[in-house]
Amino acid sequence: MLFSPEAHEALADEPWSAERVRTAIASIVADAESAFDEGWPMHPHDAEEDDDPAARLRTVYLGGAGVVDALHRLERRGFVELQRDYIPYLERSLDAQSDFPDQDAERSLWMGETGIRLVLQRLAPSQANLERLSELIAANARDERCEVMWGSPGTILAGRELGLDVKASRDWLHGRRDPDGLWTQHLYGHSTRYLGPAHGFAGCVLALGDVAAVSETLRRFAVEEDGLVNWPPLPGMRLDANGDGRIRTQWCHGAPGIVATLAPALDEELAVAGGELTWRAGPLRKGANLCHGTAGNGYAFLALLERTGDERWLTRARAFATHAAGQVERSRSDNGRGRYTLWTGDLGTALYLADCTDGGGQVPLP
Repeated sequence: MLFSPEAHEALADEPWSAERVRTAIASIVADAESAFDEGWPMHPHDAEEDDDPAARLRTVYLGGAGVVDALHRLERRGFVELQRDYIPYLERSLDAQSDFPDQDAERSLWMGETGIRLVLQRLAPSQANLERLSELIAANARDERCEVMWGSPGTILAGRELGLDVKASRDWLHGRRDPDGLWTQHLYGHSTRYLGPAHGFAGCVLALGDVAAVSETLRRFAVEEDGLVNWPPLPGMRLDANGDGRIRTQWCHGAPGIVATLAPALDEELAVAGGELTWRAGPLRKGANLCHGTAGNGYAFLALLERTGDERWLTRARAFATHAAGQVERSRSDNGRGRYTLWTGDLGTALYLADCTDGGGQVPLP
């Protein structure tokens, strides 16, 4: 078995409706705007045991900068009209205490100052902000975490968007590739070698863009069965060797993220096998979000639509979108509030719904 059935749920029996999805996007945005109070409250599902329940994080992955970025992406594309100006909030966020003061987070795209400044530069570009971004990205060039969330792959993506010179970062990351084709992450006090896009190989390849033997490397570490394929979080690891015994089949770990991130670089047969596994497994019970939810998995289908031109992948992506919209509504009803983050919450799901409405798109990286 390449996925854990108990981690997934049956697909909603509801036809695609662009009007229904647009209404869901508008509802998510209206809820987020109404909940704003110098940021957004942390959702219980995002809080660790020792977190302050009153904390209002400001960075991209779990905090306000990611929410603001999603809101403005949706407005630029004509899905909503925002009722607030969030630029002053971003500016104040730069002077606030770090969300992760013990993690050397300043340079991080998702967890630090770099991400906040990148969103601010998109909305209110300035030379001073660009110069500070250039400093942060250059300072991250040799970060040994070697992954998107904290390390140089994330800041390479940011620098590329901004037109900055990231050659030193790229050259160093190229030079850190292990003989078997992977990268070693020195992360949270441990040395590990992840395969997925958030922490490992797929994110490094995405940042570099010109990596040799991508498909060959991933085929060596794939677990195949009956024409389907999945990948464990770590090479050589049993698929179910996780703390809860469940196989990871999500964007951050598993076939959905590998395909969503690297479909253009994979042999088509291998990419389709990962997409078929994602479809066979069905929507995730964890929720609708990008990182480990139904929307993130759905991006594998949009990547395969682009890779193959086969419209069945858009049909499947839209089926997941309809299901994800329902998951957001149920979660809001069950918890009495929305989940106000880009990567683990409702705003990332809204971007996926918008992409399905427009007929294509990619995970919002950076």
